[in-house]
Amino acid sequence: MSTRKGGDGRLTAALDPQDQGPQDACGVFGVWAPGEDVAKLTYYGLYALQHRGQESAGIAVSNGRQILVYKDMGLVSQVFDESTLDALQGHVAIGHSRYSTTGASTWHNAQPTFHPTAHGSIALAHNGNLINTAELAEMVRDRSVLDGELDLKVHRPEQNSTNDTSVVTALLADHPDTTVEERAVELLPQVRGAFSFVWMTEDTLYAARDPQGIRPLVLGRLERGWVVASETAALDIVGASFIREIEPGELVAVDADGLRSRTFAEPAPKHCLFEFVYLARPDTVMTGKRMHSVRVEIGRRLAKTFPVDADLVIPVPESGTPAAIGYAEASGIPYGTGLVKNSYVGRTFIQPSQTIRQLGIRLKLNPLRDVIEGKKLVVVDDSIVRGNTQRALVRMLREAGAREVHVRISSPPVKWPCFYGIDFATRAELIGNGLTVDEICRSIDADSLGYIDLDDLIDATAVPKDDLCRACFDGVYPIDLPDSTHLGKDVLEIQRSAPSSPPVATTTDVDGLAASLAGGGAADALRRP
Repeated sequence: MSTRKGGDGRLTAALDPQDQGPQDACGVFGVWAPGEDVAKLTYYGLYALQHRGQESAGIAVSNGRQILVYKDMGLVSQVFDESTLDALQGHVAIGHSRYSTTGASTWHNAQPTFHPTAHGSIALAHNGNLINTAELAEMVRDRSVLDGELDLKVHRPEQNSTNDTSVVTALLADHPDTTVEERAVELLPQVRGAFSFVWMTEDTLYAARDPQGIRPLVLGRLERGWVVASETAALDIVGASFIREIEPGELVAVDADGLRSRTFAEPAPKHCLFEFVYLARPDTVMTGKRMHSVRVEIGRRLAKTFPVDADLVIPVPESGTPAAIGYAEASGIPYGTGLVKNSYVGRTFIQPSQTIRQLGIRLKLNPLRDVIEGKKLVVVDDSIVRGNTQRALVRMLREAGAREVHVRISSPPVKWPCFYGIDFATRAELIGNGLTVDEICRSIDADSLGYIDLDDLIDATAVPKDDLCRACFDGVYPIDLPDSTHLGKDVLEIQRSAPSSPPVATTTDVDGLAASLAGGGAADALRRP
């Protein structure tokens, strides 16, 4: 099993595995469109969703008789080329760009997953993370025992897969006496956690969103078909018109008879607040609001709450840009470009040499000395996780001649890990959990530090507080978490490697040393300080 850690395509992750930012959720895309080149539509849809996952990519296509799946490790543009896409012919397709939240980052865990059924096949892609994966895996094993006279391949996940998606695919595929749709209505209420599923049979496209609607999922219309995607930006790139969001607890199916919808669970909306801060593209619309506008408003509120006498407002590109625009607008301080980002530095498996590692953040960001020298700066960023990146950034700006560096953050301190599709650091590594704001300010060597207040952030989204998941900021998890031994990224690997012994996972502590931690790093999330 591979133990290498992927980067997030931003800041210093490719240079310093101990300073990765919040890892994105995944991106899903599906299209039903006879007469269209659905493989290329899916490719471009995934390209628009690349920011949500950079570890692997895959596309499944059906021509009405069989499903063909092609997937591999790497970025969308690395996995697919013209000849590969030309070979994927059909009228229905789904696609996935992955960051692993359950299961290792290996080819076997790349998506879409595929599973034969008694009457055909299923391919499935998943954005989110389930919290009862161990329970669902037990259901797969129980069904395999009960139906032992049948081909076990129909009833269990792929032998080497260790992700929650493969488990759900196996359970969906087990429907000998009913349709896939009826099986989904029966199964989905038993699936707990965050999920935006997009799956397909040979002739039908399906999409479903968990009752809390934690992860986004939208519906779009083509002239000759329908599209579902994680974000509206993916609809834009393929020329689909935005119809609406898939509702929490809703199942949608598209086939030759058209589009139909049904509710499989009572909706209880808890949209992820961090999508508004960081995950979603700024040109995406969620809950009726464009993310760019929300982030500009967050910046305005930061300026009112944390004013400062400064000469220039600069963002940490690209995620800090909208909030920096808002800060400059509300404060009257000029907005400028003080940092240049190398747009072509993304995820890499190449381990940097010590010489390159010492350059640190400069591989991705370089200061414009002529702009910042002698200036009092306001530097706007989206979040602080461990603090290493901001510490290096402040030092770099001072070395470039900045007179003062005032840091403003467009999210509250991140104090709790996420179990619904974002891979933060463990609680012990989150700087906001162990230090006060003043202590963090001293730690990163800033002249001042200000975080947006949680209530101000919520007000900026225009979404009622009770309809948002705020767990990473306030520790209130909207879906009750199981015992910590059933949580964590490696829950299925743990079960598979030592089924008769207590689950123990190996993670990495703040200094990069191996540390044993029950439940793959989950136990500390269930205890308050």
